[in-house]
Amino acid sequence: MFDQFMKVRLRGMIVLAIIVVVIPLFLTNPFQYDLATQILIVGGAVVGLNLLVGFAGQISLGHAGFFGLGAYFTGIMTGTYGWPAVPTLLLGAAVVGAIAWIVGRPILRLKGHYLSMATLAVGFIIAIIINNESQLTGGPDGMPVPALDLFGWELSSFGLYSFFGIEFDGYELWYFFAGLMLLLAVWLAQNLIDSPIGRGLRAVHGSEVAARVVGVDTAKYKSLVFVISAVYASITGSLYAHFQGFITPAVAGFDFSIILITMVVLGGMGSTYGVILGAAVLTLLPQVLADFQELEMVMFGLILMLTMIFMPKGLLPTLGSMAGKRFAKKTGGQP
Repeated sequence: MFDQFMKVRLRGMIVLAIIVVVIPLFLTNPFQYDLATQILIVGGAVVGLNLLVGFAGQISLGHAGFFGLGAYFTGIMTGTYGWPAVPTLLLGAAVVGAIAWIVGRPILRLKGHYLSMATLAVGFIIAIIINNESQLTGGPDGMPVPALDLFGWELSSFGLYSFFGIEFDGYELWYFFAGLMLLLAVWLAQNLIDSPIGRGLRAVHGSEVAARVVGVDTAKYKSLVFVISAVYASITGSLYAHFQGFITPAVAGFDFSIILITMVVLGGMGSTYGVILGAAVLTLLPQVLADFQELEMVMFGLILMLTMIFMPKGLLPTLGSMAGKRFAKKTGGQP
């Protein structure tokens, strides 16, 4: 059984890596690279959120708050105080994780819509603080963020780099760096899912009462996954800040929180690769619908509604099930 899990995990990682490598063959300009890099970065955030929502069965309607905290911590410490980027990113993740543990212990005792309202309130509080502390954050106008300094080597979207006589644009290198970080995020998530912690999270999702009966410390596991998902959000928020070069309070806003949770639900809760597909769809769909002008949001909502009606388990699980049934029908075997 363990060998089968390892093979499935390795196969998924290989497919994702191939997709990341092949996509640039179809990208022709910096704008397309910008969208693709955003998908990879936000994809890392929703992989972490999926651990909380898809595997532990908890809800968070304020998760963009942790994303924004990571972004602003990096922006303030590297831009205002001149700290090196990588230690700042790691320290920011630790600080956000500590904040998530402090607020998570009491609110995760709640269930259902009470938990939803509590996480929503956390997101609102973080967004309000970022918006009002103008001396640190620039307030509603936002603040610039310096290029990502990787141990003395600056990675900027607008730079030009040369390796072994071959020149690369900064946005191309940012794409592959974000792809590498996404692969790392998926690998860590998959290892967690297949560990005793992952089994504990699935037990909590199935039935907290039954999990407690068999000895699972449900409060501990819910707090742990809340912290882990917040750390994912913080790190990806920091990367997003360096990539964009400028951030505003919108990165911690309610709208972005709803987008993140929608990516998880649309792609398929409990499907690590499905939520990445959800991130890609929700990032690209507004660009595809831009020609509809005033009907853009109507079409956007209609597509999401129809998708959830006919694919309630999410895009990737539903498509995978359909492909399995078709293959079984052709071969005369079981899917």
